[in-house]
Amino acid sequence: MENELTIDILSSVQKPARYTGGEFGSIVKDQGSVEATIALAFPDVYEVGMSYVGFKILYHLVNKMEGVQAERVYAVWTDLEAKMRERNIPLRTLETGKKLSECDIIGFTLQYELSYTNILNMMDLGGVPMLREDRTDEDPFVIVGGPCVYNPEPIADFFDFAVVGEGEELLCEVMAAYKTWKKAG
Repeated sequence: MENELTIDILSSVQKPARYTGGEFGSIVKDQGSVEATIALAFPDVYEVGMSYVGFKILYHLVNKMEGVQAERVYAVWTDLEAKMRERNIPLRTLETGKKLSECDIIGFTLQYELSYTNILNMMDLGGVPMLREDRTDEDPFVIVGGPCVYNPEPIADFFDFAVVGEGEELLCEVMAAYKTWKKAG
């Protein structure tokens, strides 16, 4: 199958379980009831991102909202990245396999500056225009939050807005506002 992570691809990389999803505690909502989606994007490999408690808290808080689906996506290791680029396979979320470019919002956590290049790589693999000025209403909003958002200038051209402060309190408000905006057309 074109554009998918098939068994031959997964069996040829070092840690294929990073990319399959379906873990205990994953939340997959009835897609007919989902009005807005956010890909919570951790710009490092699965093992690093899954150990971050703040990410888990955001995932569960947003998924408690009616009509909103939070899904997760992590950076891929170089072995899988090469195969994805070779076969034109887009980066997808773990929960439903949605292409990153098909999400309404992509929310990157800025935990440390060395992950900034991974953010750009994830956007590129996901088919999302990197520069804010190149995105249209058809593309996802790209938001950032986390400890490094207090100095986001090095990547300011790549995101639409920053969530400053406690994401646990603000992200649900952002998602509610987005749902209202989307309904209004």
